[in-house]
Amino acid sequence: MAKPSKDKDRRAVAAELRKQQERAEKRRTRAILGAVVVVALVIIGLGAYPLIRQEQVAGGELEEIGAAAGAANCQEVVKKSAEGQNDHREIGTDIVYQDAPPAFGPHYPQTAGFNRKFYSTSDRQDLEYYVHNLEHGYNLLWYDETIADNADQLAAVKAIASKFEGDELTDKFIALPWTEEDGKAFPDGAHIALTHWYANPETLEDQEGVWMYCDAPSGQVVSDFVEDYPYTDSPEPNAM
Repeated sequence: MAKPSKDKDRRAVAAELRKQQERAEKRRTRAILGAVVVVALVIIGLGAYPLIRQEQVAGGELEEIGAAAGAANCQEVVKKSAEGQNDHREIGTDIVYQDAPPAFGPHYPQTAGFNRKFYSTSDRQDLEYYVHNLEHGYNLLWYDETIADNADQLAAVKAIASKFEGDELTDKFIALPWTEEDGKAFPDGAHIALTHWYANPETLEDQEGVWMYCDAPSGQVVSDFVEDYPYTDSPEPNAM
């Protein structure tokens, strides 16, 4: 008569073991799902950080972005007699510019356009398009590979460029990279260059290339430069 009781005990033990296994499996499943969620959040966070950082930096006024004017360690403005107005070369022609970066010179018949205010090394067009933009009164901010490799510095450059995302002639501004393939490095260890193609606004003569070199991006410096060298002081100020 004891046998049925023993069978019942074995079934109870087996049932309890199954329950324990099921609970353990559920714990493992939850742990795996939790790990997957954490990894996914980390990946999303890493991808979103540059955009979040840029939005944070761009949240203030132009003058508040990047380094203060004094901390940007900018050099004295350099000027050089300019030439090349209406000197259009066939698209695809390789034009050698003596200055790093160019502030004037022969160029392609087309500009790089008005709407884009920031370019990276992956989408920047040939230099000759941007020199034509200079002829139309654009102020260009060139950043070198040191800035491109620094997330905070690059975010400041993007934030500065975003302040010109309007449709007015006063928004003639482009930030773009300068690489070692383009030519020599900026002078005296600078990593930022601002350029403008100046012309007397009354006569469109006395044309000059204008350069300012700095160690770091500064919204205050850009604001002052754009004020000192407006689009109206250029060979073709009314062209986009």
